[in-house]
Order: sequence, then C-alpha cells, then structure tokens
Amino acid sequence: MKDYYYFLGISNDASEEDIKKAYRKLSLKYHPDKNENDAFFTDRFREIQEAYETLSDKNSRYSYDQNLEGHQKSFRYTVTPSIKTFSANKIHAKKGEEIIITWQTQNADVVKVLPFGLEKSYGERIFKITEFKDGKFQILLHATNSLLHKTAVQGITITEVFESNTEKFKDKAEELFKSQPRTTTNPTGQPKITRLVIGIVMLIVALYFLVKNFGH
Repeated sequence: MKDYYYFLGISNDASEEDIKKAYRKLSLKYHPDKNENDAFFTDRFREIQEAYETLSDKNSRYSYDQNLEGHQKSFRYTVTPSIKTFSANKIHAKKGEEIIITWQTQNADVVKVLPFGLEKSYGERIFKITEFKDGKFQILLHATNSLLHKTAVQGITITEVFESNTEKFKDKAEELFKSQPRTTTNPTGQPKITRLVIGIVMLIVALYFLVKNFGH
C-alpha cells in the first residue's frame, strides 16, 4: 500500500495547511514542464498529485487512514527489514543503453529505489541512462521498517563505457582506405599531387598516433 504521507514528506497527523504547503513545494520541484518532460519527474509528479488528492479531502483521508492502519497491523513490524536480491543485467553501459534492474525485499513497508522513488517490495524496472556523473551511475535500494526505524540499503554502480582510442583509429584507417581518385600525369610523366597523396599522409599520421597511444 502506498504511503501518501511519505510521498509528501509529512507526518500522519499533518494539518490541512501542512499538506497544502508540502504539495505546492513538491509540485513546483517535480513539474514535468520544468524538467523537459523527463519520465522520472513525470512519475514523481503523478504520485504527488495522487497523494494530495487523497489527503486533502477529509472523507478520502479518513478512509485511507483506516486502510493504512489495517495494513500496518497486518505487517510484521517486529522483524528487521532485509534485501533478498538486487541486481542489474549489466554494470557497464553506454549513454542511452537499456538497463534492467530487479529486486526483492522482506519485512519492509517502505521500499525506495533511488533515483526513481517509491516502489513495491519486489519488482523490475527498465530504464536508460542519459547522464553519468564522473563516469558512474549509482542506484540505491532502501528497504525500511518504519516502526522499527531500521533500513537495509544496497547499491549498484553502473560504469560508463567510452569508445576506445583503438576503435577511433580503426574507423579513421578504414575511412582512409576507401577508394581514392586516380592520379594523372603531365607530359613529362611526373604524377600530379592528388587526393591519394593527401590520403597517404593522413594514414601515416593516424598510424603514428595509434603506435604512440599503445606505447603509453
């Protein structure tokens, strides 16, 4: 069951004014129009709206609180939360490459996968990394038992894969080896300077840097 109080960052006994203030603050922060319609912010904004619509209405808040209380009573609050599994299909990836993570937790009533937000106690998420920080993308799984105030945390680090210098020089060499226009000769039989000569010079330079790169 979703914890709407957790979504808004407020306590269960928050006043109507507290709920409004929290909603205004978070809706401005996560509004899709201010975040280039990023899927992450769109999902968070939807959750914030859902939480506000439920808690801002007295009748719906009362029903929600009753259901939340029943859910909490049936939960095993005396057992420390744990993470059974948390894995990714790859730990080395390029920008824009698809990543799949899966997880399963135990005895946790609040499960959060950062940077994505609240999730179910088990599940799968497919996403693409659009930006790395210092060549890395960190994913954290938080499994919390809110009554015991204990949290189990586990992380996965995806390392960015860059195009190697060898691949760059290989592409350059292949480009230079493409067919070049034939040379022509003048009446004395001497060849003119053509694109072929320029291509050979460029190939020599590329090979020089390739050898120099391997030397380091």
